[in-house]
Amino acid sequence: MNKIILTGDRPTGKLHIGHYVGSLRERVRLQNTGEFSEIYILIADYQALTDNADNPEKIRDNIINIALDYLSVGLDPEKSIFCIQSQIPYLYELTCYYLNLVSVSRAERNPTIKSEIEMRDFGQSMPVGFLAYPISQAADITAFDATTVPAGEDQKPMLEQCREIVHRFNHLYGETLVEPEILLPRNKASLRLPGTDGQAKMSKSLGNCIYLSDDEATLKKKVMSMYTDPNHIRVEDPGQVEGNTVFTYLDAFCTDEDFQKFLPEYSNLDELKAHYTRGGLGDVKIKKFLFNVLNDVLTPIRQRRQEWENRIPEVYEILRSGTAKANAKAKATTERVREALKINYFENDSLLEDFSREK
Repeated sequence: MNKIILTGDRPTGKLHIGHYVGSLRERVRLQNTGEFSEIYILIADYQALTDNADNPEKIRDNIINIALDYLSVGLDPEKSIFCIQSQIPYLYELTCYYLNLVSVSRAERNPTIKSEIEMRDFGQSMPVGFLAYPISQAADITAFDATTVPAGEDQKPMLEQCREIVHRFNHLYGETLVEPEILLPRNKASLRLPGTDGQAKMSKSLGNCIYLSDDEATLKKKVMSMYTDPNHIRVEDPGQVEGNTVFTYLDAFCTDEDFQKFLPEYSNLDELKAHYTRGGLGDVKIKKFLFNVLNDVLTPIRQRRQEWENRIPEVYEILRSGTAKANAKAKATTERVREALKINYFENDSLLEDFSREK
């Protein structure tokens, strides 16, 4: 069986470093391994509309921004197919079929949906489309016969629901859909990067993000204001590493080589943590180190983005041609699904023959 990747993002704003360590960095690595016959990167604008229906301009305005972020981190349109969800109508058809395989109670139990509903405080005004978007996500994954879905830990419930849909469909109608596997980040600190304010999740809506496109001055301002240990008041005080956002980011980003470049008095992160824990190391020093580490990562990303910003017509063509390729793939899958459901009435004369036999 061919190995195929499906992954993507909602275009509700520019992508941040949580996206980078959670999935983008891994996508680039996987793209360059040569192990996958196809890689689809979906800009999930339909899913973004489930909670932004009153402001579609927000989605439209960020389509190019998302593509620029992809190109800036090193995703290559010669190796990965960039595509726009709303321009692939077969995805909606598959979603409609799958809706009949999921109960309302099961949809409401999805932990990711439950936490998102609580965060957005929908109350009784929650759109049906929002409740159903894990089912739409299952359509996205299965439409491309994806075997592998690189994603953060918070997406595990979504993929589990997709697998349930695949099992149920194949049980009822025969082996038709491919069952996907999630591929989590290898660095455990990258599973879910917290916000700069110490909140559990980095979120555009909470305003606690560091964006891939942030300039150097903005990056420095955000890092220097980051949450650390509230009890580490004086330099000589012992500090807490666990739950300290600066150290969480260092776990996700820094290497031993970074110490050689920016903080040579320490050999590695373990030594830095040990010093902070016993006292005598101030927050300003570790924040300056983190800034240097992040700036080293983001500088080439910023440079690539600036280059592509001067080639926007090419970016547009990458999206257009990639979406056309994705649409052809989704069409083939949908035709298999129609055949399994026996609703491919005009593909051959079987409907007419069945009626004739009944008479």
